[in-house]
Amino acid sequence: MDYRTLGHSGCAVSSLCLGSMTFGTETDEHEAHRQLDRFAEAGGTLIDTADVYSAGMSEEIIGRWFASRPAEVTEPMVLATKGRFGQDNSPNSAGASARHLTRALDASLGRLGLDSVDLYQVHAFDPCTPLEETLRTLDGFVRAGKIRYYGLSNFTGWQLTKAVHLARALSVAGPVTLQPQYSLLVREIEWEIVPAALDAGLGLLPWSPLGGGWLSGKYRRDQRPSGATRLGDDPNRGMEAWDRRGTARTWDVIDAVQKAADDRGVSMAEVALAWVTDRPAVTSTILGARTLGQLEVNLRAAGLHLTAAETAALDGASDLRATDYPYGELGVDQRGRSIAGR
Repeated sequence: MDYRTLGHSGCAVSSLCLGSMTFGTETDEHEAHRQLDRFAEAGGTLIDTADVYSAGMSEEIIGRWFASRPAEVTEPMVLATKGRFGQDNSPNSAGASARHLTRALDASLGRLGLDSVDLYQVHAFDPCTPLEETLRTLDGFVRAGKIRYYGLSNFTGWQLTKAVHLARALSVAGPVTLQPQYSLLVREIEWEIVPAALDAGLGLLPWSPLGGGWLSGKYRRDQRPSGATRLGDDPNRGMEAWDRRGTARTWDVIDAVQKAADDRGVSMAEVALAWVTDRPAVTSTILGARTLGQLEVNLRAAGLHLTAAETAALDGASDLRATDYPYGELGVDQRGRSIAGR
């Protein structure tokens, strides 16, 4: 397992992170604890959850794991959770206001059975709350010892940059990470979000690096999914829905991943995870396994680094092919440092 700092902080974390969105629904407590044990055994140190995962059950399951394991197992762990969304439809049950985030963090700590968490993340931008209010609230959590760092999740490039510079202007603690969707199938963040994160020194914690399972090789062209898979259970499930994602580009990417996997003698999941983990600004890639067997395959990506030729082939197959300025070839000098082209 490789280790990297959590953005511009001094806290080191494993380059693979154990995500827990399935804990309490698709993954029962016994299986979740087996995953946590195996992740720790493999040298993993970053665990990611959220207050809305399984309506709080994910945090409860993780909390009971922390309580039942010896200190030598739990002490190396860096625990991250999130707040922003609510459990009901009452007016103040969601958002990034001081009122909601304070209650959400206290509730998360109660479910986890802990006095503090290492990384607290705003789960999404809140256009109804002044960003100054959100940042002052997060700074207060740091000063109170309830959190050690904070991060952002699902923010756009301008939202991220505004948060970074407003925190500096207010002389409050700034974010250290951003958690975006990122995979060979979803590369749009490279246009604005990745450069903004690099400029601010934020570390990326990519979620859905396997594209909702598409990049693991479980689906076949012109064969609608069935059986014990996410899309087998529900072909219209979320962002990875069959009709939405099953484009010609997707199958071109899958073919390229399959070739790289065959050439290396590894699984497609390992190739896809290795590609994401070595992208610029990435601190730790979030693994979202439903079973211990899936986690075992994903953990084999630890320490796997693709060659320049392998990376170039995957880059080419997954290129979004932005043809016009400033994201296409005409804007290359604007995006990279080049004395000759300036």
